[in-house]
Amino acid sequence: MSRAVHLDGITKRFPGVVANDEVDLTVERGTVHALLGENGAGKTTLMNVLYGLYQPDEGRVVVDGEARQFDSPRDAIDAGVGMIHQHFMLVDPMTVAENITLGNEPRKLLGLTVDRERADREVRELADRYGFDVDPTAIVEDIGVGVQQRVEILKALYRGADVLILDEPTAVLTPQEVADLFSVFEELTAQGKTIIFITHKLGEAMTAADEITVLRGGENVGVVDADAVTREELAELMVGREVLLDVDRRPADVGEERLRVADLSVEDSRGVRAVDDVSFSVRAGEVFGIAGVDGNGQSELVEAITGLRGVQSGGVALDRTDVTDASRRDRIEAGMAYIPEDRQERGLVMDFDLVSNGLLGSQHSRPYASAGRIDWAQTRDHAESIVEEYDVRPPDADATAADLSGGNQQKFVVGRELARDPSVLVASHPTRGVDVGSMEFIHDRIDALRAAGVGVLLVSSKLDEVTSLSDRLGVMYEGELVDVVDPDAVTEEELGLLMAGERPDDVSRVTPTDGGTDR
Repeated sequence: MSRAVHLDGITKRFPGVVANDEVDLTVERGTVHALLGENGAGKTTLMNVLYGLYQPDEGRVVVDGEARQFDSPRDAIDAGVGMIHQHFMLVDPMTVAENITLGNEPRKLLGLTVDRERADREVRELADRYGFDVDPTAIVEDIGVGVQQRVEILKALYRGADVLILDEPTAVLTPQEVADLFSVFEELTAQGKTIIFITHKLGEAMTAADEITVLRGGENVGVVDADAVTREELAELMVGREVLLDVDRRPADVGEERLRVADLSVEDSRGVRAVDDVSFSVRAGEVFGIAGVDGNGQSELVEAITGLRGVQSGGVALDRTDVTDASRRDRIEAGMAYIPEDRQERGLVMDFDLVSNGLLGSQHSRPYASAGRIDWAQTRDHAESIVEEYDVRPPDADATAADLSGGNQQKFVVGRELARDPSVLVASHPTRGVDVGSMEFIHDRIDALRAAGVGVLLVSSKLDEVTSLSDRLGVMYEGELVDVVDPDAVTEEELGLLMAGERPDDVSRVTPTDGGTDR
């Protein structure tokens, strides 16, 4: 088997950071190769070098046995390398065929006019060749995310790509769409194409790849056969130590109602209803999880519950007190902690140091403030304790939030919110961007709060996270809570159907106001 790609000693530096440190990578033609590692490990940087977005400071890029110098993505495309980014680069009002042929349109009348019929025909033939169910005449904004991803793949194939790089390709897909994508991988490799996909998800790397290269701290720490490695071994390669991957849940007694959401409807920033008549409760000593593909109303629901967005109708009660119209500050003082979905937009002031960021939400409360004066010594001790307990790096309370990587910003926000001694925790994507070891730690802390009688509302797009931590699990689709199920009994396939708006007849349900399932 011949090499499709060989990266030899690639080093890429940015100010103060060595993103890739003499990285070697070999990918055989006609295979699927996973590039695995946590955020900040250097995966995307390495692939941006291969795609010509970055030029290496040291090392060689070899494609099809020939050393190449890619000064731009156009050079990479001309050499048969295409990249599908995590955030799709499609023009929504245009058709599928128009997007795929954009910049390379077939023409007629001496090149003066785009030949739309020929474009549709060529795209249909290309889709049929690879078994893609894609309508060339469909408008992109009217098709699902999974189909949009196929359009991106077809766009690269239309330009002659033999090597396809996909950056976190499953981030916004349902389980069924993930399975469909992996079937696409099989079809492409069967026809001689080579796939490199970037991921931090162990299971997906093991399922879809032939070989896995693991990056840690910008270095290649191992290349393994996907069929001959365990999740535990991969996690240890990624983090550098043994990691407990499964949540060891503590026993907990379900108690009184902590949070009630009743007939809640919320509009998004465009005035469109994003949450439609949603009701559920969260009791002391339980985790109520909400699963769903991002963009189905979860963000607006959480913002309404935490006081960051007004409601159109319905209400929110905290410990049986109506807080529908209460401010964010009032809700904090009433016992609600909040881990936001967007740490930079909602959780931190990026130019503030960690001492000041640790104070946010508590600047009017004891022991950090009294009679309008802030106790900065107490505030500093608080920030330093978060930094130490949550292994925030750099371990410097005087560092600004902007000085931290995304994962370390997340750890600091989580530490601050869990330190509030809440009666209710609203956690929206609490482990987004953190490494496997930190994920283990955060999961353990959330479960400890649950066991101590806190009511936890957990919103996450990670199915393994939300099913392993939750006592009951709601699924949102197009702003509605379409079902509440037992996470121990429901299958991933059933969840995927619910996330896509379908209702399996035999799914194991629990009632929305049930206090939880026995464990």
